[in-house]
Amino acid sequence: MAVRLVVTFHAASGKGAELAQAMNARCEVSRQDAGCEQFEVFQSVSDPDKLVLLELWKDQPALDAHAKLQAQRPPLPEGLRLGAGEREDYTYNRTR
Repeated sequence: MAVRLVVTFHAASGKGAELAQAMNARCEVSRQDAGCEQFEVFQSVSDPDKLVLLELWKDQPALDAHAKLQAQRPPLPEGLRLGAGEREDYTYNRTR
């Protein structure tokens, strides 16, 4: 069963655009991981320092493999992101 992740996080004050750009590079790499169906970052229109990452994985094993790869990748630049963010996992049942 597919797994949807919704991760909400905040940039340091005034760093939203810079963090979004850094996340776009991370998205390009992660979209190449086996089982990745979506990996995109969105920046809030009303609060430019608030970002949401939407991920969709073929199944839990694909997400687990991605997590292992992600742990080996370079971290985002220091000072861009505040905290770890809030992650929600959902099972994904296609409706169309």
